Amino acid sequence: MRIHPTAIVSKKSKVSEDTVVGPYSIIDDNVTIGSRSTLGAFCVIEGNTKIGKNCQVFTGAVLGSTPQDLKYKGDKSSLEIGDNNIIREYCTFNPGTEDGGKTLVGNNNLFMAYAHVAHDCVVGNNCIIANNGTLAGHVTVEDNVVIGGFGGIHQFVRIGKLAIVGGCSKVVQDIPPYAICDGHPARLYGLNLVGLERNKISKAAIRELKVAFRLLFNSRLTLKNALKQLQAKVNHCPEVACLMDFIKCESSRGIARSCRSKLRSQE
Repeated sequence: MRIHPTAIVSKKSKVSEDTVVGPYSIIDDNVTIGSRSTLGAFCVIEGNTKIGKNCQVFTGAVLGSTPQDLKYKGDKSSLEIGDNNIIREYCTFNPGTEDGGKTLVGNNNLFMAYAHVAHDCVVGNNCIIANNGTLAGHVTVEDNVVIGGFGGIHQFVRIGKLAIVGGCSKVVQDIPPYAICDGHPARLYGLNLVGLERNKISKAAIRELKVAFRLLFNSRLTLKNALKQLQAKVNHCPEVACLMDFIKCESSRGIARSCRSKLRSQE
């Protein structure tokens, strides 16, 4: 273990022998850090926090500090971070609020400088949250999502897999899988075609998704009626089935609509 002389590492923590801890960093009692992970200077890792293998935490990051939630009364909650994550300068991740609550971060994610992950969030795998991207409490971000710089995600919002959120967007409703969204408030601008192609989604599936998006978000039908029409068709590809399942799931915030849609109803 390579620990800088100025770092403070609790003897009660569980830090792998090959972990690198930079100058003036602090690791609290109940912290676990996996093999081959590195911490830069002035990092603070506290609370019931677990960091996986091969993670890189850069200067000034604060992980596991008390959630910024007035409901928090000192209950035992936790923060769990998976493997191969890059957490850049001055990022802040909070644990859950209530007793047993968790904030969960998957694998292979990039959090650019000053990104914030609030209490009780769930972040999947292979996501990118750019500089100053902010997740409020109870946000769910599925796999392969990109959130642009200064993007603000409202509490309880869901971001579907392979979606991309434009920089400086104000996201107050759920963003469906495979979508591009942008604006104040964020609206859908179509399919994330570049992301679909990079993830080797077949051309046939992309064609089906185009039809589904057109019906769901750019027709004059309400979302409920459009979904019924889409469900009536058989043999959906897995991607369209994923889109339909996302929309059918209970939502606290409702589903964002197209920038071209004149309908406001989410019924």
